Amino acid sequence: MTGEIGHLLLMLATVAAAVQMLAGLQPRPLPRLAATALGWQLIGLVGALAALGLAFHDNDFSLAYVAAHGHTTMPRLYAVSAVWGGHEGSMLLWCAILALWSVLAGWRLGAPGDEAARAHAVRTLGVLGAVSLAMCGYVLLTSNPFVRLLPAAPEGRGLNPMLQDPGLVLHPPLLYLGYVGTALPFAATLAALAWGEPAGLARRLRPFTAAALAFLSLGIALGSWWAYYELGWGGWWFWDPVENASLMPWLAGTALLHSLAVTEKRGSFKNWTVLLAISAFSLSLLGTFLVRSGVLTSVHAFATDPRRGVFILALLVVVIGSSLALFAWRAPKVGLGGRFGLVSRESLLLTNNVVLAVAC
Repeated sequence: MTGEIGHLLLMLATVAAAVQMLAGLQPRPLPRLAATALGWQLIGLVGALAALGLAFHDNDFSLAYVAAHGHTTMPRLYAVSAVWGGHEGSMLLWCAILALWSVLAGWRLGAPGDEAARAHAVRTLGVLGAVSLAMCGYVLLTSNPFVRLLPAAPEGRGLNPMLQDPGLVLHPPLLYLGYVGTALPFAATLAALAWGEPAGLARRLRPFTAAALAFLSLGIALGSWWAYYELGWGGWWFWDPVENASLMPWLAGTALLHSLAVTEKRGSFKNWTVLLAISAFSLSLLGTFLVRSGVLTSVHAFATDPRRGVFILALLVVVIGSSLALFAWRAPKVGLGGRFGLVSRESLLLTNNVVLAVAC
């Protein structure tokens, strides 16, 4: 029954994401409905993760995903990490983390007593609901970890021995906290472009951007450390090629954090901030695509099936295309922002952003 319960909870989360999207993107947003839908989405995704974890605990090899990544003799620590050690489980974790970030967005983006900020927060939840609907639909239709294997396997194949490492237990969750965290400034930026920017938005977005960047930094550090001593490549560029996919959103996120600081303090860099928010999330999706499509070959690439990668590639095209089209339409209203001197802190931060963008 564990697999069926997990499947139903995943379906519940997908429907809730659709309701959250519709409630947030109405001409007049519906805050209570959006919050209720988000709550059910979080319950569904966390419950589905718990059901998958219970299946690994019970060695339920009638689930194809557990049979592929579990084993009766595998240490308990790695049985836990096996929940997200493969493609299907890692995408389920991706969706659950997005729901957690969405809860934080709804809680912290709206300023008490500021109706414009509260409406913007609900519209941000609507954009996040659209992203969540796409990703939950992807898991449900193409990467379901609750698919039954009949007859059940007598024993699982176990997690790749090279991935049975303490560093790799925390590496994927930390990376996803960083990857998915870039969705929040992206969604808030799109909501501001479409419906207007509330006062103090840059100030409220900075902590979220800093937190996502911190998680991404820790994830990259753990991954590069693992690759250094496990693969033994050496050299200054010592991480596995898959890790380079996470470096790109890190560079864009670092530039975004600096750009938000200037936008908050001086009202400058508004166009930079919009483009970097779009770029950081787009590059996170690009990294997700690269490690799941067979484009990059690695000991810990999650999938090599191009058909699964096509869905994320299509989502990437929609995200980039629609975001840049919206920016092109609303750019005159964004404005260039405040002026600053040639020799100033803002000039140095602008140079910093150019360097980071070129490096990316």
